Amino acid sequence: MLVAATVIACLATLGGELALRVGAGTEADGIHKIQHVIVIMQENRSFDSYFGTFPGADGIPMLNGRPTMCNPDPVLHTCVRPYHDPADRNAGGPHGHRNALSNINGGRMDGFQRETRNAILTACRNRDPFAPTCRPKQPPDVMGYHDAREIPNYWTYAKQFVLQDHMFEPITSWSLPAHLFMVSGWSAYCSRKGDPLSCRNAHSNPGPPPDWAPNLERTRPNYAWTDLTYLLHEHGVSWRYYVFSGTEPDCRNDSSMICGPTPQSAKTPGIWNPLPWFDTVRENGQLGNIVPIRRFFASAKQGTLPAVSWVIPNGAVSEHPPSRVSAGQAFVTTVVNAVMRSPNWSSTAIFLAWDDWGGFYDHVVPPDVDQNGYGLRVPAMVISPYARRGYIDHQVLSFDAYVKFIEDVFVGGRRLDPLTDGRPDPRPTVREEVPILGDLRRDFNFSQQPRKPLLLEPYPAR
Repeated sequence: MLVAATVIACLATLGGELALRVGAGTEADGIHKIQHVIVIMQENRSFDSYFGTFPGADGIPMLNGRPTMCNPDPVLHTCVRPYHDPADRNAGGPHGHRNALSNINGGRMDGFQRETRNAILTACRNRDPFAPTCRPKQPPDVMGYHDAREIPNYWTYAKQFVLQDHMFEPITSWSLPAHLFMVSGWSAYCSRKGDPLSCRNAHSNPGPPPDWAPNLERTRPNYAWTDLTYLLHEHGVSWRYYVFSGTEPDCRNDSSMICGPTPQSAKTPGIWNPLPWFDTVRENGQLGNIVPIRRFFASAKQGTLPAVSWVIPNGAVSEHPPSRVSAGQAFVTTVVNAVMRSPNWSSTAIFLAWDDWGGFYDHVVPPDVDQNGYGLRVPAMVISPYARRGYIDHQVLSFDAYVKFIEDVFVGGRRLDPLTDGRPDPRPTVREEVPILGDLRRDFNFSQQPRKPLLLEPYPAR
């Protein structure tokens, strides 16, 4: 009996492995059913702050319904546990490189309250007009989390499509480096214009654009290294970077929490719109591919979406504190609805993520990949007619997985690799080839009938 049971167990294991290989082959064969990739990049939320209580996800550790972890508050001299926060506006916390390291605190993940308190006290000492209240009646809201009561559409997408519960920001830093990684797999500072070999790793200060208000010296950034649009252009692959005009709320000091707004438009290169300052974009005559977001909705309606789209919010709908969570959800829902109504829906993959953790609590220690990260976990989803239904992807991922997927679909698996891309730069790692990085193809079932659109109300009743 014992021998028979062992044989059965071995056959079951072998069968599972065989099925996984067959499935992987099917996914590889079907990947070209995707003809349109859309990356929607929202702002400043951690995974636990949005999906920490989502069933089946690697969420906030609980015992008998009570969080088992807490963060010490140096002002109130107490330890603050994660708690449900129904507020539509949040303050969040500082989210620069130093703050990320302090939040992680050697893997203890207990520095969120402390860093936020320090940022508030600094702002108060400096009499910053944008500082939160200096009277510590309540703890900062970085330990708060939302659920289906505040973000029902996001939870519906997660239940109906794919939720990724180990998506890490690619770098331990703020918005600009995160967006640079999103389009190029690196954040760097280049000392010589037009010379990618002069570029060096930059966690925090790759150089902000001159029309970004906090850049008092109006210096021009020099993004000389190679970005993804270089490969797309080489292979004749269409792309657009859609920018919602308005404001961007990030600050002069990347460790600050809240500050005055900075104007943003498709013609205003900004921290959420860095492509205009890449040499490759300018030299290839691709500046015209950076366009207002109204063009996205027009192309979706006409069925003329490009192969690759990046969709960027403005401050009001970004979910970056203090913008309203409901406004951000409504914006994303409107974008997703437009795609689902489009003739392009049947061949589209939407990747939805948030660019950094925004100072909000997360309990998972990020893995070390290179000197850049990974950073803290962020929420992320896959929405597609070929997305698995109700699937939670536990693979380790970062925005590098988006770059890899786009390369696999559209440029024959070419990589942003200094040894092969024809434009060498000294990036420390070819991020698409990091062994720990998961494969987004596992989030799809290309043998299934294409899923029908799931149209949601942008402002659902609460």
